[in-house]
Amino acid sequence: MPSPLSELRKIRLDKLKKLQDQNIEGYPSSSNRSHTIKSALKSLGKEVTIVGRLLSLRSHGKIIFGDLTDSSGQIQILFKSDGLDKTVFENISLLDIGDFLEVTGKVFVTNAGQTTVDIKTYKLLAKSLLPIPSEYYGLADIETRLRKRYLDILINPEVKDIFIKKNKFWSSMRQFLVSDEFLEVEMPILENIPGGAEAEPFVTHHNALDRDFYLRISLELPLKKMLVAGYEKVFEIGRIFRNEGIDAEHLQDYTQMEFYWAYGEFDKLMDFTQKMYQFVIKETFGTLKFERDGQVIDWSRTWPKLEYLDLFKKYTNIDLLTASDEALFNYAKANKIAYEKSAGRGRIIDLIFKKKIRILPEVSLQPAFLINPPVEIEPLAKKNFNNPKTVQRMQILAFGSELGKGFGELNDPIDQRERFENQMKLRENGDNEAQMIDEDYIEAMEYGMPPSAGFGVSERLFSVLMGLPIRETVIFPLMKEGKNENE
Repeated sequence: MPSPLSELRKIRLDKLKKLQDQNIEGYPSSSNRSHTIKSALKSLGKEVTIVGRLLSLRSHGKIIFGDLTDSSGQIQILFKSDGLDKTVFENISLLDIGDFLEVTGKVFVTNAGQTTVDIKTYKLLAKSLLPIPSEYYGLADIETRLRKRYLDILINPEVKDIFIKKNKFWSSMRQFLVSDEFLEVEMPILENIPGGAEAEPFVTHHNALDRDFYLRISLELPLKKMLVAGYEKVFEIGRIFRNEGIDAEHLQDYTQMEFYWAYGEFDKLMDFTQKMYQFVIKETFGTLKFERDGQVIDWSRTWPKLEYLDLFKKYTNIDLLTASDEALFNYAKANKIAYEKSAGRGRIIDLIFKKKIRILPEVSLQPAFLINPPVEIEPLAKKNFNNPKTVQRMQILAFGSELGKGFGELNDPIDQRERFENQMKLRENGDNEAQMIDEDYIEAMEYGMPPSAGFGVSERLFSVLMGLPIRETVIFPLMKEGKNENE
């Protein structure tokens, strides 16, 4: 049995056929716009040619009102039977909501105070074959909205605003970095060895080279090679891919920014990133204060530095400098913290912290730096000279989440090899997220890498600031296959 949608499509196809029988093109290739709708609204008394999507038609006998919209705004249009050829006026009945039109006429203000175009001529630019959803015709289901995001954006101004803000978010971050003489570069998406993070990669086959490559899980290692090459400040805003689960803060493909700064010191890195966040957030949202669940999260203050080891001991009574592996695993079991059989010491520490400490509002609600974790959980950060069991890593915490991570970068190739080898042992024991040895990266480091700082932040920050699950702040998120509603 045909669906209601397919029946509506058939009606519109019949209308298109009637127009084509009159030698009226359904999809002409050009238009002659003279004004955007925004500029037309300011052009009282002038003749304008505007284009846009037809949003409504309201017939009053010999006159018909409508509404036309383009990306700049919306305006009322008026068709009058005494101002148009009879056939041309009658053809208005062959138009549908959703059609794209070009209209020409003089701009005036109606008695009701509505700025309107009095149409002298009009032209069909594109016939819409499917009706735009409305409050009466479903697009309320979140899965449908995300699967047909073009419609979600079209009919929901607040969704359209998300992506205007997101553009501002990344452009203002770029502006901040470029103004500090960082060079924007593009690194390969396909890599021989996935590195720079602990994550399971996607694998793809390169036909011309007849070999497998990995989709990058991080921007880090190629960018740090640029420091070896002699650049002192580099960054990239690019897509990365991780073959992991989906939740409110995680997707498989997403945008991330990473920068690397030769001769940048760890303490200076924290000062710099705080200023960058405050600039980007203010530019994007116009404020540094956000209300969430009755709490005000304030980005404007100076962010405190929270010592990883101190927090761990305070909330678990475990001293990570002396605790055995057995003690850590026993704590995880006693607190019902699930872990893989292949998990090593670093993974258990990380899981305990996330499940028992980071979730606490007093730890991670307000912006703060979490600093100096144990070396086992971070294979790419430089050891602290005064305590080589910890590393120069900071994470930005806020809203109960990790919203950015930076390092004093490891530039000792001997130390780096040892840490990669430890990671490979974890992989051999079944940990698919442990890092592989990247011989090419180690070789580059052996030519000499300057002391440096690095930092990365993903679009999770934007989604958390918006107060939305991350997939709702992505235009076309990957989805499970849905049914074809047109059938």
